[in-house]
Amino acid sequence: MEALKGLSFDVEKGEIFGVIGPDGAGKTTLFRILTTLLLADSGTAFVDGNDVIKEYKEIRKKVGYMPGRFSLYQDLSVEENLKVFASIFDTTIRENYHLIKDIYQQIEPFKKRRAGALSGGMKQKLALCCTLIHEPVVLFLDEPTTGVDPVSRKELWAMLKKLKKEGITILVSTPYMDEAGMCDRIALIQDGAFMKIDTPENIVDAYDQTLWSVKSAEMSKLLKDLRSNAEIKSCFAFGETHHVTVGNMSMEQLEKYLKDEGHTEVNIKPIKAGIEDCFMELSQAS
Repeated sequence: MEALKGLSFDVEKGEIFGVIGPDGAGKTTLFRILTTLLLADSGTAFVDGNDVIKEYKEIRKKVGYMPGRFSLYQDLSVEENLKVFASIFDTTIRENYHLIKDIYQQIEPFKKRRAGALSGGMKQKLALCCTLIHEPVVLFLDEPTTGVDPVSRKELWAMLKKLKKEGITILVSTPYMDEAGMCDRIALIQDGAFMKIDTPENIVDAYDQTLWSVKSAEMSKLLKDLRSNAEIKSCFAFGETHHVTVGNMSMEQLEKYLKDEGHTEVNIKPIKAGIEDCFMELSQAS
């Protein structure tokens, strides 16, 4: 089975480029190839002008890679971890402190604490510091906000915006569709293939389906009844509501159909598509 299927893309210098898709879509495999940790069976790839196979040593000097799973030394302290990663790249914390200052100041009060005893958000900040300590020109962050609390997620994206201003190119993967708007451009990935690459705004603007939000007193029955109607093109659960695309049907006709099926407290309203709606439409078409 192919993990990736004929991907072709480029990322501009100083851009935040998001690779967005569910678990198993191929995000980690792509990042491991680009950071020279995995050899592709075919194709070519370049990072900052260097071939990932012929010039892998040069790439390793100039990229920072933060894997999805926390991979620092659990038994070493915050400060010790940072020193280890600085020494690997023949630098010091003092030399590149300006790069990590804003992040490190938040965890510095815990610098003697073992990394394994940190909270999820603190681990994330430490991992990012270790990734930045050698002044990389390209950052690869593989699902950095998975399993992290909402406040830490917001803080991370604020940090990435600052790093972008420093001229660092950032590739970030995430399964969270709501993070798409934080990126300059995104690639929507499913089953190892890119379905679309564009700015989040352009992807949403290209959505041309009639989209409604539908609710009733019995949401599980509602989902079943909506999907059994021939005029409903698609129906997906979105939190406390269902998003449906329709063919030749009015809201009044849908409301009557649902009431005939025994539904009460029916609420139907037109809505603007989000990235997740676009993703679902593209995945159905592919």
